[in-house]
Amino acid sequence: MFDKVLIANRGEIALRVLRACRELGVRTVVVHSSADADSLPVRLADEAVRIGPAASRRSYLNAAAIVEAARQTGAQAVHPGYGFLSEDADFAEICAENGLVFVGPPPQVMAALADKSTARALMSRAGLPLPPGSVRTLPTVAEAQEVAAEVGYPVIVKAAAGGGGRGMTVVRSAAELPRAYARTRAAAQVAFGDDRVYVERYLADARHVEVQVLCDGHGNGVHLGTRDCSVQRRHQKLIEEAPAPALRQATLDTVAEVALRGALSVGFTGAGTVEFLVDEAERCHFLEINCRIQVEHPVTEMITGIDLVQEQLHVAFGTPLRLRQSDVRLDGVAIECRVNVEDPDRDFAPAPGRLERFRPPGGPFTRVDTHGHVGYPVSPHYDSLLAKVAVWAPDRDAALDRLDRALAEFDVAGPGVRTTIPFARRVLRDPAFRAARHTTALVERLLAPPAADAPPTDAPPTDAPPTDAPPADAAAEASPARAVVPDPRGAAEPGGRTPVSAVPAAGPTTWRNR
Repeated sequence: MFDKVLIANRGEIALRVLRACRELGVRTVVVHSSADADSLPVRLADEAVRIGPAASRRSYLNAAAIVEAARQTGAQAVHPGYGFLSEDADFAEICAENGLVFVGPPPQVMAALADKSTARALMSRAGLPLPPGSVRTLPTVAEAQEVAAEVGYPVIVKAAAGGGGRGMTVVRSAAELPRAYARTRAAAQVAFGDDRVYVERYLADARHVEVQVLCDGHGNGVHLGTRDCSVQRRHQKLIEEAPAPALRQATLDTVAEVALRGALSVGFTGAGTVEFLVDEAERCHFLEINCRIQVEHPVTEMITGIDLVQEQLHVAFGTPLRLRQSDVRLDGVAIECRVNVEDPDRDFAPAPGRLERFRPPGGPFTRVDTHGHVGYPVSPHYDSLLAKVAVWAPDRDAALDRLDRALAEFDVAGPGVRTTIPFARRVLRDPAFRAARHTTALVERLLAPPAADAPPTDAPPTDAPPTDAPPADAAAEASPARAVVPDPRGAAEPGGRTPVSAVPAAGPTTWRNR
């Protein structure tokens, strides 16, 4: 196993990876921005390196600074967590060029799967079913109109380089398509530096079902069952559960088997997620493969007893997969709720601030992954995820009740701070969700204004008294006692890649060792 791993991330996932490393006896280096100088991952790491200011592009997206920090500290591997550089093939290649192991698939595999159009073609060749639509990208609106007319409206225009719920536009009529096509291409160019798009049939009443896979570099692989991630807003997941409920066992078996076959067919290694839409007839349609640990991985860990992050590290080290498919046993039901610092009453607008009260729930079979604590300044610079509450129970009804109990106990408050807890509890009470008859349209339905003649509904429970104070300021700069890797300005190459040679040699530094 590695002696030392650098964690190129922040927040709860940095803490999660740190804990997995510690249990394996692996020393850790956490890189951080000035805004995260006093965060829990920085406090608990064996070494901490400040790599830049609060802005992500000059810290957590600064590949050169991260690699230089790894070289200076003697780290052998880089774990990217999720988000930031976790699916950046250029970053994985830079790590390899500098003698570092990137904890994830090979760069060429990541590059192929990051391009959604290429991934669709590869999975089609492997026999995975695709939604009706174009396999290749469509360079003109005329071609997009031709495909849309063939598959029928509504359709969805998707960025080939998209991800994280971005770069998608639903189109419900032919009249809307030219504008939506142009708008999606423009947005994709800004967000991803790539304006290529494709069109597929939009499945409005579908379930979002994904399969967790683990593969090694020796041709071995297993799947760890399914997850349902249908509770989403703007294609961002809010509540996830494992296994996917209310589907026939034959459907669950089929989707898991084809997911593993697709991953192995492209030489995937590590922990990945193969995502599908499942329609009313339980037909499965491939969406994408994510080449990283997922936010919702705890629910799979809870029903399998397998530590996915530790397995990632073993695979990255070159160890043959320690599991066979016959070793995987699914037990009970696990459900996770993301607690975001957002205001559901203002279209989920970010609501950051300093936490004056922070008391996560506890109790039997309740897991909370969080980096929050009393006094923690929730920064406006990063994703709003503050915590994940996951519970396990022998059956789904008991798991839903346990999750509602846990969320009711979660006490979060501070000037200007709002969370998504009240809305999540509203979802848990929804009859369609309780009966597992929900689809990806659930959140849109719950947020729709009531009809004029509709009876009033009960107000959702609140997690903290409201307050109108403005958000707190961002955290102060890091202590000078911590090492700082210089952050060159203007050194980025097209596409956001910064050459390692652009980072000046670091002078004498002081490291925090524990």
